Amino acid sequence: MFKRILRIFIIVLVLAVLVVVVGGIVGFNFLRDNGIKQYFASMKPPAATVSTTIAKPSAWTPGVEAIGTVKAVRGVDLTVETTGIVKDILFHANQKVADNAVLLQLDDAVERADLDAQKAQAALDQTSLARAIELTRRGVGSDSTLDTARAAASASASQVTKLQAVLEQKQLTAPFGGTVGIPRIDIGQYLAPGTAVVTLQDLDTMRVDFSVPEQQLALLKIGQTIRLGFGGEDRPFAGAIRGIDPKIDSSSRLVNIRAEVANPDGKLTPGQFVQVRVELPEEQNVLTLPQTALTTSLYGDYIFVVQPAKPAEAAPAAKPEEKPAAPAADKSADAKPADTKPADAMKPAADAAKPTADAAKPTDQAPDAAKPAAEGDKPALVLSQVFVKPGRRNQGMVEIVEGLKAGDEVVTAGQNRLFNGMSVVVDNTIDPTKSANKQAGQQ
Repeated sequence: MFKRILRIFIIVLVLAVLVVVVGGIVGFNFLRDNGIKQYFASMKPPAATVSTTIAKPSAWTPGVEAIGTVKAVRGVDLTVETTGIVKDILFHANQKVADNAVLLQLDDAVERADLDAQKAQAALDQTSLARAIELTRRGVGSDSTLDTARAAASASASQVTKLQAVLEQKQLTAPFGGTVGIPRIDIGQYLAPGTAVVTLQDLDTMRVDFSVPEQQLALLKIGQTIRLGFGGEDRPFAGAIRGIDPKIDSSSRLVNIRAEVANPDGKLTPGQFVQVRVELPEEQNVLTLPQTALTTSLYGDYIFVVQPAKPAEAAPAAKPEEKPAAPAADKSADAKPADTKPADAMKPAADAAKPTADAAKPTDQAPDAAKPAAEGDKPALVLSQVFVKPGRRNQGMVEIVEGLKAGDEVVTAGQNRLFNGMSVVVDNTIDPTKSANKQAGQQ
């Protein structure tokens, strides 16, 4: 009987231990998961580092943007007027030649012989004319003989002039000073009339042809300043408008404009692609931002404005600690005075000591509570997403028509992963509006 009771007691004890162990494991996992959730729920993401700029009114130079093509003010492809075999090439590629300089000589032996023969005939006809005049003066010559001699002399002189012009056609001369290109012919080659020999370009002054929409025609006028460049925002060349087509193309609704630009260094080349900007009168008090500050999305254009974080709301007052139910304890003590043991009498004293020990804990946590106060010395910064209406653009800057106020601190770099209300840290050591090479040189 005793063994059976002992066996049952052991089984119950084992089951109790298993229940306690399993309950402890389940409780531990529950408390751990709950703690992890509370930790991540209360954890704030680290502040992102951004660069900012202060929006302020500034001077703005509006302009009309266009795409143009460079041409030489004087530029032609030289061709020969007559047939012949190339005898001599008197230029080389990229040579600067003067006005009326001989560039090409064709074989002219036949033409020179014909000219010499005609000159001799002209001299004979001139002698016959002088003899006829003398005979007529003496009265022994007829007027018809004189007229015939005069006509023959005039015809011979005209023939000499004609042969001289034919002989000159055997030479190719420069119609103006400029730079010649690569020769397109060789010595000994037979040339037909109209064969292109070389291009001649005057590179001192260039002509730029471009088109603008008809809506912007009223903004342009003769003599207006233009600036042009090869790409990007840099436009180092300056010129002026010299012509505006009085007719609008009915198919494209564009107006052709022509400007002239000085090219003393020869950096502009005929046929080159350029970006043209016609500068308009300057405007004042225009809010502008670097184009890197503007983000475009399906919902519109927006910027991030840095603002001080709002102070957190005051925590609700702590509830006063509930006093221990002394009357109840007294009642139980009165009910069973005989059952009270010395050990039980020590419990109220131990329980009374707990508030004292608990009261000491806030004192130990006082240094930790001082940390947020120290961190609060620096004003926290958060982001505010603001939708804006952009306007004109020029030299890496964009005009903000609506949504921006003067004095706003706007993010210009680092906004790839930002969101509304996010904490940020401002670092303006790097200016994204300038070239990295220039900033490295300044440092």
